Amino acid sequence: MVRRDDRARKKKKKARDSSLRLRRKKTCYCCENQVLLIDYKDEKLLGRFVSDRGKIVPRRISGACARHQRGVAAAVKRSRSLGILPYVAEQVQ
Repeated sequence: MVRRDDRARKKKKKARDSSLRLRRKKTCYCCENQVLLIDYKDEKLLGRFVSDRGKIVPRRISGACARHQRGVAAAVKRSRSLGILPYVAEQVQ
């Protein structure tokens, strides 16, 4: 005789399997475009790696490799200290 718990487990497992999708691996923007130097004065490049709230976007979201993510983080911090990039974005009302 099948218990209710077993039915619930089967339903949860089935729903979880159907929700999984294959994702294409993100490639590093800097490696693709052969960016040799991540400059702290380049707002356009750094803007790709900063969220709308002003936070540095993590690697799993931005797709940057470890080497370039370290460079981006250092450049963003340097440009914030010099006043080129804001520490926190203005609040939208």
